Amino acid sequence: MRIHVDKIGSVTRNLQLGRSLTLSDQFLVEPGSVVACRVHGEKSTYNQLEDPYGRLITLHQSDLVVGALGHRNALHGYEGVMPTQLKAGDTLHMLNMGGVMGLCQSHNPDVGAPFRLEVLGQVMLFPEFQSRIGQPAHISMGALQRRDSSVHCPVVYIAGTCMNAGKTAACCAIIKNFSQRGLKIGGVKLTGVSLQRDILSMRDYGASEILDFTDAGIVCTSKETAASTAKTLLTAMSEMEVDLIVAETGDGILGEYGVQSILSDPDLNQLSTAFILCANDPVGALGGVETLQKQFGIKVDIIAGPVTDNRVGERFIESLGLPARNARSNPKALGDLAFDICYPTARVPS
Repeated sequence: MRIHVDKIGSVTRNLQLGRSLTLSDQFLVEPGSVVACRVHGEKSTYNQLEDPYGRLITLHQSDLVVGALGHRNALHGYEGVMPTQLKAGDTLHMLNMGGVMGLCQSHNPDVGAPFRLEVLGQVMLFPEFQSRIGQPAHISMGALQRRDSSVHCPVVYIAGTCMNAGKTAACCAIIKNFSQRGLKIGGVKLTGVSLQRDILSMRDYGASEILDFTDAGIVCTSKETAASTAKTLLTAMSEMEVDLIVAETGDGILGEYGVQSILSDPDLNQLSTAFILCANDPVGALGGVETLQKQFGIKVDIIAGPVTDNRVGERFIESLGLPARNARSNPKALGDLAFDICYPTARVPS
């Protein structure tokens, strides 16, 4: 069946899909498989879809949309799982703004119930010229291949106690500071659920190159995929000859997107030149520092995030013997301190 779709989710960006597509009634039911659906209902909150160019577009009743199957475990959003089987007419839910589709199990009241999606068919691709034999579309097509070579530049890791802890703001402050010093910076998001928004913000602030896990063919990271995907992304970024990589881990250090797998990986740990923890409050900051040290052997260099929004939080952080820097009120101070840690003798790559 041929259809003309209205909107395409950014999770499919590796495929560079057009809006006229061929559908099959035979489904490849696995994470990353690309399907077409019809939207049912209207929403006033969390009602947008990010397209492959990063533009946010509002979804409406009867829109024909394309996304990819996956799961999500977001404290401030949706919890959703993969379907075990699928046929035309079945119901799925829109789990995030990138176009990840699955079965919603629970939701945060702030985002409301998700859009209900009527499954239309499996998107098919025809890679061979004039071939009538199609292949089920999957976001791994055209993705980065696994790399095993070493990373040849320093890495600044930015992790958080939870989602919405100010990680991307900290990344952007550091990227801007370093790039204005003449460094070529790569911005990478290592974990989370597919959405370009954060890495596009990194580009806006001066990153020369950007990558995230979807570039490696992953819809949503997990403890099984996070570490190997991180190695692929960091190696690929290093091959782009950047001077330094700023790497954000999506969600929290104790979340369900596999951040712990990265923190416990010795090869990834040894790449760290600086480690920044973003926290929402004093309890989170204290618990995060202690967890990173005791469970993973990681020393935090800087605390950022909402806990540093004024002197109340800053005094608490300083009582822990750590510097507090705020990416919103004084991004230059955060960038300057990170630079001093990465380049203590002020000798930067030429």
